[in-house]
Amino acid sequence: MSASRQTPLGRVRNIGIMAHIDAGKTTTTERILYYTGKNYKIGEVHEGAATMDWMVQEQERGITITSAATTCKWHDHTINIIDTPGHVDFTVEVERSLRVLDGAVAVFDAVSGVEPQSETVWRQANKYGVPRICFINKMDRIGADFFAAVDSIEDRLQAKVAVVQIPIGAEGHFRGVVDLINMKGLVWADADGEKGEEWAVTDVPDELVAEAEAWRAKLLDVLSDFDDIILEKYAGDGEITADDLRHALRRGTIASQCVPVLCGSAFKNKGVQPMLDAVVDFLPAPPDLAAIKGIDVKGIEELERPANDAEPFAALAFKIMSDPHVGKLTYFRVYSGTLEAGSYVYNSTKDRKERVGRLLQMHANTRADLDACFAGDIVAAIGLKGTTTGDTLSDPDRPIVLEAIDFPEPVIHVAVEPKTKSDQDKLGKALQALSEEDPTFQVRTDEDTGQTVISGQGELHLEVIVDRMLREFKVDATVGKPQVAYRETITAPAHKVVYRHVKQTGGSGQYAHVVIDLEPTGPGGGYEFIDKITGARIPKEFIPSVDQGIQQSLASGVLAGYPVVDVRAILTDGSSHDVDSSEMAFKIAGSMVFKEAARKSKPALLEPIMAVEVVTPEDYMGDVFGDLNARRGKVEASEQRGNSMAIRAQVPLSDMFGYATDLRSRTQGRATYTMQFHSYQQVPKAIAEEIVARVRGE
Repeated sequence: MSASRQTPLGRVRNIGIMAHIDAGKTTTTERILYYTGKNYKIGEVHEGAATMDWMVQEQERGITITSAATTCKWHDHTINIIDTPGHVDFTVEVERSLRVLDGAVAVFDAVSGVEPQSETVWRQANKYGVPRICFINKMDRIGADFFAAVDSIEDRLQAKVAVVQIPIGAEGHFRGVVDLINMKGLVWADADGEKGEEWAVTDVPDELVAEAEAWRAKLLDVLSDFDDIILEKYAGDGEITADDLRHALRRGTIASQCVPVLCGSAFKNKGVQPMLDAVVDFLPAPPDLAAIKGIDVKGIEELERPANDAEPFAALAFKIMSDPHVGKLTYFRVYSGTLEAGSYVYNSTKDRKERVGRLLQMHANTRADLDACFAGDIVAAIGLKGTTTGDTLSDPDRPIVLEAIDFPEPVIHVAVEPKTKSDQDKLGKALQALSEEDPTFQVRTDEDTGQTVISGQGELHLEVIVDRMLREFKVDATVGKPQVAYRETITAPAHKVVYRHVKQTGGSGQYAHVVIDLEPTGPGGGYEFIDKITGARIPKEFIPSVDQGIQQSLASGVLAGYPVVDVRAILTDGSSHDVDSSEMAFKIAGSMVFKEAARKSKPALLEPIMAVEVVTPEDYMGDVFGDLNARRGKVEASEQRGNSMAIRAQVPLSDMFGYATDLRSRTQGRATYTMQFHSYQQVPKAIAEEIVARVRGE
């Protein structure tokens, strides 16, 4: 192998920074990039030799927003930071990033503690078993209360916290932290122009000694619950060294038995470096975690790929981005093996070989070209034309398919109209780029109206897309009202439905005669076509045309023109003419016989039902229940969660428009909800009749 690994695999950390929108995630990420911007030698910071022009950092302010993964160095370790969005509507984005990272830093606001969106992200991290540490940020804000924030993490997130720092001062007097592992104070100066690169290591301030000792005893209690080494020394009054604590915290964090908690103020440049130390000390390297699992290309045998350069290459593409300078970037996480720039890779999801043109690593404000990438790396490739989010890239000789990322179907549509002719040209390009980046967003042209229709996961999702069209692609568009993605199906079989397509014009005519049975396949049964023609009543070459004709008709149902799902068409009889029959004639016959049969099969309208979870203080339970019932919701369960109630219900999407605003006013902004597609179900008759009448303009 010509290129060699720069950082040993045990010194690689792939982390995400999870936070509620206002907890200060961007500032925290920015400060991390600033402090790691130089390869500090250990100790150089304390000698004050490290200086860096702050303005450079100002210029790259947007870096954490535009880059899906940023690489930085800290004390001989490589840290890859994968950006995770803070907004609840983008749960898919969060899931996608949690799939490829090994650990996370959860950032909380010291004033508000655990906020609703933090709960959602925390639950997703639990689902993927992601080890994490907590950073309680904004200790300088008025109302900052570290201990209340710790309580809310224990109470609302049911987390087993291991507090490893307590603050020195708070609000305007916040100066630094007490490090409970080494029992030392870390104090940052407040002088103008200080960028937080230097801090003083002091004794624990006198007024905090008793409190620090009490919290250190709590830390030992937490660790001795699951760590035998600490338990033995603690019970036997043996000396517990700082290294003992660090090793126990690392073991506990990686096994998700505890969550270390630190604090600081990223904005005031205090406490960020010890948090970086904690990332290195407590969060896992790729080999600390179980080998990634997948299946062979035939979908039969389960395979696994341990994090090791010697294993066959396996990687997961997790994000596509368009870059103004280099075009399409495909970000992927390498789980095993190595890959050289310029070589071929096998996309086992799509069954195609692709050439990797260039490999790039993103740093805070620069891109570095790489000769090769290795197990544990997170890099971007140029040249992968056919690869989309969730695809597996693997060694052509030893292919594997990793578990793909599940993306829900879009459930809401809006029509977009460009405002001017120049917008019209840019609209297509913008929508194509956006749909490549986001697999949950789709674009199509409505055949009847010629309008461009975009579909997504919710109102906010589409608002953000429209906003990005304007901001990034300078496309000004008018947006229609949101529409629900209804479907149609049939509820009864129809037998021996006949259609003859006969057309006599001058010269050769058209002739096709078909007979079908139509049956429902049930929810999720999909479309089936079965050929039961005996003898040569319809020549073999025309049978696929009947199937194509029927499939063409599925796009627009007989009730209200919505797509038809879950039907089985059985071709039972028919006849042809030696001269006048053609593929076209049978395609038309297939299309018409389906419409005829669908009318006789008790057609019904289906609507998307959403799985809704509302987390609300108990005082508002009655209101929230009543409102969900009024929205045709079926409440399935409610449970106590911390000091709130979580209500799970299934509600038709058509009744969920404007719910965010309603819920806010009903609960004074204290309740939150998440909503995901659940299934398609039949619309009640009276409501279906209204919808059909509205669509037909009756």
